[in-house]
Order: sequence, then structure tokens, then C-alpha cells
Amino acid sequence: MNSTVTVVDYNTSNIQSVGNMLRKIGIKARITSDPNEVRKTDKLILPGVGSFDVARQNLDLAQMPEALEEAVIKKGVPILGICLGMQLLAQGSEEGRLPGLGWINGRVRKFCFDSPQASPKVPHMGWNYVHPRAADHAIWRQIINPMRFYFVHSYHFVCDAEEDVAATTPYGYDFVCAVAKDNIWGVQFHPEKSHTFGMQLLRNFVECA
Repeated sequence: MNSTVTVVDYNTSNIQSVGNMLRKIGIKARITSDPNEVRKTDKLILPGVGSFDVARQNLDLAQMPEALEEAVIKKGVPILGICLGMQLLAQGSEEGRLPGLGWINGRVRKFCFDSPQASPKVPHMGWNYVHPRAADHAIWRQIINPMRFYFVHSYHFVCDAEEDVAATTPYGYDFVCAVAKDNIWGVQFHPEKSHTFGMQLLRNFVECA
């Protein structure tokens, strides 16, 4: 694996754990808050934990949206959004008022269940199954079924276009847990906390995206 993966640092909390997992599986990882480094990288990972508006504000303060747009949209650099990083790919979120990056049409909604008495707890936390829409997509290459990944979230992506949905997970109802559109991938779960499943997904991103 000769590519260097740039992990975008915009003052969110799971930056180091993502970098550590990449290095553990032999991937060259660079953590940066420099937008110029983002512009000239081979691969990008946008992690995220916390609230939508704070994350968007932090991106703006770091002058990242313009750099990300230049790399991902204009140059076609592959990007993987993780958890809140995936939600930032949307047009916006019920959690806040600020816009997302808007690269995948849809919005982020809070879990809402019909029957409060039979509702699962929110946040959705722990291991859960992931059901790919297209098992032959590169994101799922060599990942053993049934796939299980680690989640921590209260909001989830609702895509406008079904073709952008890469996988769903059951939690009260089936929600979108992964998106894929050209060079843009996103996962709601945490591959850096998902042991062998997450390791292989990160390898797939570096090798195949």
C-alpha cells in the first residue's frame, strides 16, 4: 500500500484512533489540520464525533470546506466519511441549522420510532449487523458475512437516491449505515473500533476507492 491517507483534523475526538488503526494495518497515515495538505493528498478520511453544527463550524474555522471541495469534487480524490464525517456529506441535519458539504443528496434525521414503549434506546450504541445493498461493491470486498460493526450515534442519513445507499442496519427500522457515490464513501459505524471487519474495510478504501 503506497498511498498516504490523510486524516482531516478539525478538532473532533476520534482523530488519533483512526490514525492508529491505519498504521496498525500497515497504511501510511498523516493527520493534518492544514488545508494545503488536504489539497494534495492521495486519499482522505473525514472522521467525526459530536454535534453537526459544531463540526461544520470547526471545518469552516480550519478553512477545510474549500480544500475538501477542490480535492474531492474537482480532482476526484477518494474520501471516506466516518460517523459524523459521513453525516457531513449530506445537505444538512435535524441536529443543527448549518449546511453540510452537500455531496450526497439527503438529510440527517434523528431516530424516531412509532411506539415509545417498544423503541430501542437512543443513542444506538454497540455492535450491529450491516446488510450491503450490493455485496460486490469494493467497500465490502473480502469482509466475511454476517458483517458486524460498532456504532455510536443518535442520528442517521436519509438518502434522496436509493443508488447512493451502500448498506443498511436494523435498529427499530432499517436505516442507512453506508453511502457510496463515485469517489465518495461514508459509513455511520466506526471501522477503527470494529476489529477485523473495520480493518478490512479500511484496507478496501485504500486499495479500491
